[in-house]
Amino acid sequence: MTASAVQLDRDEAQGEVGTSVELFSGGGGLAMAMHRAGFRHLLLNEFNRRACSTLRSNLAVDFDPDAALPTELNDPWPLIEGDVRSVDFSHLAGAVDVVAGGVPCQPFSLGGVHRGHEDERNMWPELLRCVRQTRPRVIVAENVKGLLRPSFDPYWQYILREIEAPFEKRVEGEAWQDHDKRLLKAQRTAADDDADRYDVRFKLVNAADYGVPQVRWRVFVVAFRRDLGVNWDFPEPTHSAASLVGAQTSGVYWDEHELKRREPMFTGPTTGCLELPRWRTLRDAIGDLPAPIEGIEYPGYSHHVGWPGARIYAGHTPNHLDKPAKTVKAGVHGVPGGESVLLRDDGSIRYLTVREVARIMTFPDDWTLVGPRGEQMRQLGNAVPVDLAGAIADSVAGAMRPTLLSA
Repeated sequence: MTASAVQLDRDEAQGEVGTSVELFSGGGGLAMAMHRAGFRHLLLNEFNRRACSTLRSNLAVDFDPDAALPTELNDPWPLIEGDVRSVDFSHLAGAVDVVAGGVPCQPFSLGGVHRGHEDERNMWPELLRCVRQTRPRVIVAENVKGLLRPSFDPYWQYILREIEAPFEKRVEGEAWQDHDKRLLKAQRTAADDDADRYDVRFKLVNAADYGVPQVRWRVFVVAFRRDLGVNWDFPEPTHSAASLVGAQTSGVYWDEHELKRREPMFTGPTTGCLELPRWRTLRDAIGDLPAPIEGIEYPGYSHHVGWPGARIYAGHTPNHLDKPAKTVKAGVHGVPGGESVLLRDDGSIRYLTVREVARIMTFPDDWTLVGPRGEQMRQLGNAVPVDLAGAIADSVAGAMRPTLLSA
């Protein structure tokens, strides 16, 4: 396998940090971020056939149970295609530093049916099963903002307690509410071994605050094993909404893009430190791409194909070039809000291309997506933006290095 940009753009001086298992890998956003941060993937798992094809077309290969585990950071990523509930992780016990995954969001998504823990797609129990079988140093999980909805709060608090004490296992047939009572009791009792407990942090973050050209609110959970003695917290934002407002008001933004100065397109929110770089806009992300050609891939730009039929109407308004993009969702046409529609400078509209949406999700241009256009867009909508995940992964890597050196 030849090296791609995802392999070659990291600072080789930092080298490998540790090993990882990646669950619910989807189109590869979180997996790529963890790789860039220095984590050697021992195993990836994904259920969706098209997403698995995407992973294979980039850096993944089918898992071979008779082959040795990867030994180098840039070794191919072993991938198991299929239901996570049928995957046994016990052969990796003691070899895993991080278990990470963008847990399927449909049970808790604002766009879903809101069944939460009753939804058969609720995969938090499988994440915890992997943790019990591998006993990693760190757990990293991502999910939708809807998980923090008040109606889900009792179950959300239960998830957090379960991550804190994953070896207080729920027994077969036990209601989660009864299990939660046992977890509450365990929480008040010191563990016999700190390696059985995790210190859990969670935070609702906006991808735009970390350099992603998109307003996208997501919940991250990060838990360090307690015996490591790591006092970690989430990285501070690297980009600022206030700086974008200032740059458009002063004219600096328009000058950067060689445009005639105009009234600010983006006027709020005005939060964030003015000393930080400004939020990135859609124009920042895709302004250098040529105008797409309808029905034909633009030469030299994979997945950059024009698509007909864009419309706007009440409740379905387009993206503006001089704002961060709307949240990319796992749909193509008919997604409420017009997330896949772009308003051009001349006032006309068109659909965003798959390559443009990949830019919005901060995938590199050499990342290949497999399947029909609709499937490619769905993979991107379900992904974790690479640069957002990278901010978390880099911070985790920095906190882990001293623990690995002392091990």
